[in-house]
Order: sequence, then structure tokens, then C-alpha cells
Amino acid sequence: MITSAKSQFPANIAVDTYGGKVHIEWDADAPVTPLGLLPFFIQLLKLGGRFDPWVKDCPLTYFSNNAPEKVDVLGSLFLSILSGHKRYSHITSLIADNVNPSLLGMNKVVSEDSARRAVKKIEEERGVQWMQNHLYDSCQPLLRTPWILDVDTTIKPLYGHQEQAVKGYNPQKPGRPSHTYHTYMMANLRLVLDVEVKAGDQSHSSYSLPGLISLIKGLGEDEKPEFVRGDIGWGTDTVMKELEEIDQPYLFKLKKSNNAMKLIYKHHGLGQWTHVRCGWEAKEDNLKLQGWKKERRVIIVRRKLSSSSLVGIESGSEDCKQLSFIDGPEEIKVFEYSVLVTDLDDDLVSLFQHYRDRADCENNFDELKNQWGWGGPLNSQQSGRKM
Repeated sequence: MITSAKSQFPANIAVDTYGGKVHIEWDADAPVTPLGLLPFFIQLLKLGGRFDPWVKDCPLTYFSNNAPEKVDVLGSLFLSILSGHKRYSHITSLIADNVNPSLLGMNKVVSEDSARRAVKKIEEERGVQWMQNHLYDSCQPLLRTPWILDVDTTIKPLYGHQEQAVKGYNPQKPGRPSHTYHTYMMANLRLVLDVEVKAGDQSHSSYSLPGLISLIKGLGEDEKPEFVRGDIGWGTDTVMKELEEIDQPYLFKLKKSNNAMKLIYKHHGLGQWTHVRCGWEAKEDNLKLQGWKKERRVIIVRRKLSSSSLVGIESGSEDCKQLSFIDGPEEIKVFEYSVLVTDLDDDLVSLFQHYRDRADCENNFDELKNQWGWGGPLNSQQSGRKM
């Protein structure tokens, strides 16, 4: 028996909202709307007890009798964000909506000017603490299971005049002012625990370090991550020393500095490599780079490049370029190397897989940058994914 698509949906669904129970009917022939599923999300907020405490704890205080209600101000901002709005002026498009505001228990949608003035009235430190407390409360049960904390920094080019929009490291738009987003994400769950927005010239991991340490120290002993994971920007002595002082394990990738390259040369022809996965091999050693206070455990991983790969050298002047291919004997093997640094006691196979799993988190960061606009207008047109 073949069931039609229309018959898969119940004729009527009751949803409990702040405006009372509403009944939703499915129309398979109607066009999809961006807020069509909002009543179900509002029901989740109500049954989970998330929206009312969030509004009540907001450090926004009015003394005028003509001032709007807090629920109207925060609800207007809430609906605007869910609608994908990027500016306060876009709130105006919600004023004609007579359905969704009532489902949140709102009296009206406030004007864009009222929303701006309300945000300015919230003291910055208290506002950050208010938001952080409710974000932490919503994910606290998940933190009691083993989890990994992924860290990353995103550059967002800016246009116009914005606070702390300065020139810094900006590979997409060199010379363009930017912000940097220092992000802390719960791996594999697409759950962002915190984001710090800093000036465009503060992209180094040392600027993320205070927020990272504060985040970890704010967690209970049974809520801390199994380890912190990051790319080559995090494999510095400053970051690792701070994490070691609070007994927080880590797994980072190292830059191929001169001493790291010497380590690769040392082990290249020694043999005794351990097969870890799909053509990848690994060895471990201890390494103390220049500027490090002590030796640390490092993992060298490599894989043989495909025999069909071509290695070429380009030479010549700007007007005339010449390409020469290196075509060696059949027995010559070309390898791709990476070096990881960690204080974990796991075996080589587990450590390799731990860092390989970061690719999933890189895809999440990629979506934030390219699909959600974190990377600026240029990246928003791209859709590539990291493997």
C-alpha cells in the first residue's frame, strides 16, 4: 500500500504556547515559510522553562510608565533573530505580524528605536553574564558526559563604521577592517558554548586564552572537557602552559618549524611506524621547541601520496614562466607529514582518530562562516566544506 505524502501528516496538532493552545493544520500544497515551525519551538521554550526565566533575569530596567514591557522588547529581538534579520531596522517588518508575537505572550512588536535604546540600557558585563548563565543552564546536563572542546578563530571582514573594526590578519580581504570571533564549541553537537568578538588585530590564540581559561574554570569537576582540541594556531607554549596549570588535557597541531622539520627528518628513515588508519602511519617522540619551557609528547603522522601526484617547480621571469616536473624512480616515496602535540596518555591510533574527528567540527565552523555569515559577505557566497 502506497501512502501519499499528504496522509503522513495528522490533520490537526495542538501546540501549547504562551498565548494558549493553538491548533496547527498541515497544507502540503502551501509554500514553505521560514517561521512555519515557530509554534513548535515556542512550545519547547514553554515546556522547558527557558523563555520566562530569560526575560525575568534580563538586567533591563525601565522607570517610565510609558516604557514597553521587557517581554515585548526581548520578544521583538528574539523574533527578529529567528527571522534571519541582520539589522535593527529589519524589526519593522515584524510589526504587521499579529500571530507569532501573541504566541510568545507579547503585547506588541516594539520599534527598532525602542530595541536600540533597550540594548544600550543593559550594562555590558551584567548583560554578558545574564546570557552566559542561561546558555550554560541549557546545556549543563550534556556536560556531564565525556565531551571534547574545539576552539577556533574566525575573521569577519566589515564594511562601514563599527566598534573595534580595525585592520589585522585578513586573508580574504587584505587591508579590510575586520572583527575576530573566538569560538568555543562542543564537538559533534554543533553546540557553541561561547563566542568572544574582538578587534580585527586580535586574532592570535593568546587573545582567546583568557576566555578559554575562564570558561573551563567555570565548569564543575565533572563537567570539564576530556581535552581541548585546536589547529596550529593553538600549539604554542603560552596556551599549553596555561592549560597544564589547570590540569586540562589538550591536543593541538604544530607548525612545521625548523625543529619540527628536524624531528620529521630524524624519523623518516628509521622505520618502526605504527599503522593507524587508511594508509596513515604514526610515531611518537618528545620535543622541546625554542621558547618552550619543557619537553612535550609529540605524534608524527604521515601518509604516502598517490603515485599519480605530480610535483612541479615553476621558474622563470614574470613574463615567461616555465614548469618542470620532478619525475623520480618508481621506488621513491613521497609523504605528507603532520605533527601533533598533546599531554594525553592515549595510544597512537586513538590520538590520530581524535584529531581526524576535528574535520567534523571544521565543517560546523565552515557552515558558520559561509552559510551563516561569520566569514563576511565574500565567504557567504561560498559553499565548500573541509574534509
